[in-house]
Amino acid sequence: MFQSLQDKLDKALHNIQGRGKITEINVAETVKEIRRALVDADVNYKVAKDLTKRVQDKAMGQNVLTSLTPGQLMTKIVHDELVTLMGGSQEGISLAGKPTVILIAGLQGSGKTTFSGKLANYLKSKRGKNPLLVACDVYRPAAVDQLKVLGSQIGVEVYSEPGATNPSLIAENAIKYANESKYDVVIVDTAGRLAIDEQMMNEIKSVHYFIKPQETLFVVDSMTGQDAVNTAKAFNEALNFDGVVLTKLDGDTRGGAALTIRSVVEKPIKFISTGEKMEALDLFYPERMADRILGMGDVVSLVERAQEQFDEEEAKKLHKKIAKNEFGFDDFLKQINQIKKMGNMKDLMGMIPGVGKAIKDVEISDDAFKHIEAIIHSMTPEERRRPSIIDMNRKKRIARGAGRKLEDVNQLMKQFEQMGKMMKMMQGPQGKQMMQMMSKMGGGQGIPGMGGKLFGK
Repeated sequence: MFQSLQDKLDKALHNIQGRGKITEINVAETVKEIRRALVDADVNYKVAKDLTKRVQDKAMGQNVLTSLTPGQLMTKIVHDELVTLMGGSQEGISLAGKPTVILIAGLQGSGKTTFSGKLANYLKSKRGKNPLLVACDVYRPAAVDQLKVLGSQIGVEVYSEPGATNPSLIAENAIKYANESKYDVVIVDTAGRLAIDEQMMNEIKSVHYFIKPQETLFVVDSMTGQDAVNTAKAFNEALNFDGVVLTKLDGDTRGGAALTIRSVVEKPIKFISTGEKMEALDLFYPERMADRILGMGDVVSLVERAQEQFDEEEAKKLHKKIAKNEFGFDDFLKQINQIKKMGNMKDLMGMIPGVGKAIKDVEISDDAFKHIEAIIHSMTPEERRRPSIIDMNRKKRIARGAGRKLEDVNQLMKQFEQMGKMMKMMQGPQGKQMMQMMSKMGGGQGIPGMGGKLFGK
């Protein structure tokens, strides 16, 4: 996410941190590099110029030249300006109305239908709502089928009217149906076009007028840079939407849309979407995004994702097994599945401070655990329950069954043994002390699978 921008900002700030003496010229050079990095990331030139002017003014006004840590102070100033540029604080979604009606708009290919499914899943699993998805794209042949597939994946009903051609009428009928069937949220997925045209705008304005949604969200493909910002301006003039959704942030995005869109349309970014998994949707926090852009990681979001997979009953069982040295490969598989549900592996690792930079050129597949799972599934139930009985002959049989080398089995056994020791250590005084520190970073929650609540009482 924003790798190129991150690298260039890091280089600009590193140069000033490495200077033995900081001068006004150094600061000016650094600011110039920052502006160049922002423009290269497809940030609007005027926005980039205004931001760097504020950075320079603040740097001169806060005595950067006489500071003992001028590089750190410059980084903080840049961080604060990025946060302000992206909106300052997180703004949630309004769930007023009975039912709450949410209209989803955007160009074709921006990810509207996938986001509609993700939003329904988010409201159902995290906000305790009973959502209804509405298929109002009457042009794209596969749109209704796609929404139905997504709905079946998350257990949410999809309202559609085969053969109907009036999206405003479909949406109105869907709201009536929602009232009768006691759905409390209606998510209306609308048609997009390959480009903005008069027919499209008139149609979406008509739908908006007839259903009077509590929330209108504009979905934008973050990989399109300034084109996304220009499209957002046109939609905002027509709909006066309530918030922006940035999709495909796991792609080769330069970051311009995320950094610019708030200042141009003066509407908050409410959600960010990565990947195709229905769980891969996050609220947008400007401060956390600034942290990630500057290579500081995002521990809080990582902890929150871990907490979502936390199962208190399973944690208690695991706690007892660790205490009795009964932690087996079946338990290990459960931990792997929890991690997989948290999202894209490279994205997760990028949330750890310092790790993102180290793995920027490393390809990390979401199938990274496949060979481990294959090895474990090649074990007998008794071997998974009691790993200590696995001798050399058993290892050879397991390797053949998994289609892996003997070295792979040995490596997994060694890693499993080390993990067991670490978990045992986490239950001691030093481990608990460390988890208390992690708990504070995560809002008092701890990190399941890494200590915290999972191993606490």
